[in-house]
Amino acid sequence: MPAASAATVDTNAYYVLVNRHSGKALDVYNLATNDGAPINQYARNDGAWQQWRFLDAGNGFFRVQSRHSGKVLELPNANDGVQLVQNADNGSTRQHFRLADSAGGHVRLINRHSGKALDVWEWSTADGAMVSQYQDLDGNNQQWRMVNLGPVVGTPGTFTNPIKRNGPDPWLQHHNGFYYLATTTWNSTITMRRSSTLSGLFGAPEQVVFDLSGRPNGCCNMWAPEFHLLDGPNGRRWYLYYVAGQNVSDFNPTQRLHVLESAGTDPMGPYTFKADLGSDWQLDASVLKVNGNLYLLGTYNGGGNGQSLFITPLSNPWTISGSRVRLTSPTLSWERQTHPVAEGPEPLYHNGRTMIVYSASACWGPDYKLGLLTLTGSNPLNPASWTKHPTPVFQRSDANGVYAPGHNGFFKSPDGTEDWIVYHANDSAGGGCDMNRSTRAQKFTWNADGTPNFGTPVRLGVQLAAPSGE
Repeated sequence: MPAASAATVDTNAYYVLVNRHSGKALDVYNLATNDGAPINQYARNDGAWQQWRFLDAGNGFFRVQSRHSGKVLELPNANDGVQLVQNADNGSTRQHFRLADSAGGHVRLINRHSGKALDVWEWSTADGAMVSQYQDLDGNNQQWRMVNLGPVVGTPGTFTNPIKRNGPDPWLQHHNGFYYLATTTWNSTITMRRSSTLSGLFGAPEQVVFDLSGRPNGCCNMWAPEFHLLDGPNGRRWYLYYVAGQNVSDFNPTQRLHVLESAGTDPMGPYTFKADLGSDWQLDASVLKVNGNLYLLGTYNGGGNGQSLFITPLSNPWTISGSRVRLTSPTLSWERQTHPVAEGPEPLYHNGRTMIVYSASACWGPDYKLGLLTLTGSNPLNPASWTKHPTPVFQRSDANGVYAPGHNGFFKSPDGTEDWIVYHANDSAGGGCDMNRSTRAQKFTWNADGTPNFGTPVRLGVQLAAPSGE
């Protein structure tokens, strides 16, 4: 058999294998690292679990090794419909594959032991669908496009997105030599992971920092955690703000804002429950600081104005001291795509300027994006003191395969010289407002007028320089 000419294999590169029929990528399902774990298809996201290296096995055959697990592909027997798995490299011909040419620059992977082709079983287009083998018929469900993502050996001091695969509503801070990341869990726990490098967050273990089980008004559906180091009557503490509600089928109406307090200055706690922040539907708490005063930011339904941003004065990090004020509503066309929404307000400060970056349009649509408010008056409780930027400041990139980028946070590089944004996004225009959104980060700069320049959301898998000072 002649060698495939469509793909010249670089054994010192990683590839993503995209099925011609489904458009989905070959994927180590559920990020498994164990022998025998299934290999299925999933929406392309270029994570390490979708990256494969071709190792020379001689005579035109290759072992196909996962970047995520270090295991190689294996077909356990010669039967049609057997589940493709990963196993430790053992030299078996069941782990050897050759490449055969197909139309349009695609290839088929033919197993040495069985002589059969890798096949998306029953022509499925679903995430999680089984990859197996079948007689080599050169069908579109047996054809794969090899996407070269670059060299195996990465440059020290780099990282690739995503930094967490299932990580909506991320909040990330660098403190005392470590990055700390918390995201929505959609259950009754608040979790956090820690790493000395940004890249290390991807594989860092989740640690439960608080269990909400049994709380009457906030046991379940934990969303949008944020932890802020603030001065209070008990000294400097971390205050962790989050959204949670009741365990009911229609959970949205019960979601409320709550806050925890740490015992010391470790972002991972321990934490104790401190207060409920209001008694009606509210989302996405954050804390704004202006002239030494604290203000609670959040989201609520603004009557006929759509989902709106609000601001409320605080006398300390857990105590409301005045009336809630509607700060802004989704009035512009780009804030009303799929559904009128303004949510996720996040404070941003630069050269004496106070700003709020917020998420606009529906999170369940591809056009979720970021907008900007700037404090141009003296009273942050007066909506007239805020000026809305007329256009989005961060939005989808079809060219880079990034959709619905939003619900962000900000952090500084370890040496304090760089500004970084952390946000979630989807891998396809059909992605939803669910746990499949992944956490990404990238450096940003500033425009001459003092507004942030977030640039374009970067494609997954692109090697980026790590924050300065790592």
